[in-house]
Amino acid sequence: MQEREQEKLAEKARQMAADYERRCTGCAQSVVAGLLDALGIEDPGEGVFRAASGLADGIGLTGDGSCGALTGGCMVIGLLFGRERKDHQDMMKPMKSYLMCKELLEDFVQQYGSNRCYDIQKKLMGRTFNMYDPKELQEAFTSGMMEHCSGVVGRSARKAAELILAEREKEA
Repeated sequence: MQEREQEKLAEKARQMAADYERRCTGCAQSVVAGLLDALGIEDPGEGVFRAASGLADGIGLTGDGSCGALTGGCMVIGLLFGRERKDHQDMMKPMKSYLMCKELLEDFVQQYGSNRCYDIQKKLMGRTFNMYDPKELQEAFTSGMMEHCSGVVGRSARKAAELILAEREKEA
């Protein structure tokens, strides 16, 4: 695949994921959907998409875990390059997905200073939000959280797409 075509697909993943986040919310699912759709990846039974649903806002809307945009990207990388159940005892089988997810994490930390949702909220919006408190949820939306989060989601989807496309190119 030509470099220009890879660039277009990575940008398409960024745009689609950011748009899903703005319209549907759910950072992990938005990254998963953007990557799957932009790269034409099949998700039989929607297992990966569904599994991403509990990972929004640092896991379970708590803010106290890895940003869903990061975990969603890692889920798609794992789907494509991870170890299969039949190879579960082979500790080296998932090394490719480990290295790719490590690179995605490092990019995330370089950009935001952390991979923890609360830390990213604080960096981008100056504070954190309790998504279970109706007042704070409203404050999050009026503070521009959706725009900030869609930027994080898009950036993560783009980087994950770049990693996926580069690895596919190596394998070709």
